[in-house]
Amino acid sequence: MHLAPSALRRAVATATIALLATAVGCAPQPEETASDQPSGSAAGACAKGELATETSGKLTIATDEPAYEPWFKDGEPSNGKGFEAAVAYAVAERLGYDKNAVVWQKVPFNKAFAPGAKTFDFDINQVSISDERRKAVDFSTGYYDVRQAVVALKDSEAAKAKSVADLRKVKLGAQVGTTSLNYIDDVVKPEQDAAAFAKNDQAKSALKNGQVDAIVVDLPTAFYITAAEVTDARIVGQFENQGGTPEQFGLVLDKGSALTACVSDAVDALRKDGTLARIEQEWLSDAVDAPVLK
Repeated sequence: MHLAPSALRRAVATATIALLATAVGCAPQPEETASDQPSGSAAGACAKGELATETSGKLTIATDEPAYEPWFKDGEPSNGKGFEAAVAYAVAERLGYDKNAVVWQKVPFNKAFAPGAKTFDFDINQVSISDERRKAVDFSTGYYDVRQAVVALKDSEAAKAKSVADLRKVKLGAQVGTTSLNYIDDVVKPEQDAAAFAKNDQAKSALKNGQVDAIVVDLPTAFYITAAEVTDARIVGQFENQGGTPEQFGLVLDKGSALTACVSDAVDALRKDGTLARIEQEWLSDAVDAPVLK
């Protein structure tokens, strides 16, 4: 049977479409490219020296000014001296940024963990990790376990305190926004309202001038104050950790930062290989045990 020209054309077209469909169905499909694959793998997201930082190829680290010892030496974070300066550079190196690629930024203590977008990649400034602060910022895993301590002039009534109860009748002070101030309000619960200072320098001056009977600071700072800054003061004692878990300092990052996991991995690696312990031994070895106030 002969087909009409139009019917013949339709038959050829149908057969051609069928052959093409078969060819496409049987042909090997192109492999998924890296850009098609799910993102966020540890290797890709934390590629050394290639993180999504504030400035490409640089790592911006923030801290307060002045930068106090023993956390920083000579008030100059970029020299790498002092516990937190050394930790910052160790984290940077772990992330793939050498010293020349680190840019320091000055950010007041309270602004580091206040709500709002950050202009740094991470901040290091003795900021204790807390659930309340986590509402506004991200934290790395802890890089230092810390306790709070009481410092008083040697000839004061506060210097005689043997327990938390003994501190309730004296005038206490601490830097605003710190866990030091929280310990006064929540643990000591003094009869007089605590004095809150914008800076630790102001708290130390108030102690020297007799405006407060004692101040609360973290233990390493307490050892430095009594050894080098207010030599007629002594450490009365330290507080027990609250809630059964140690208070820890963490690196502060923008809320939801893409760097948080990478920075935490770096801190964890430094703890695991003993680097954090070695830095602590070098810069905080004077912070030995003080009497525990119960």
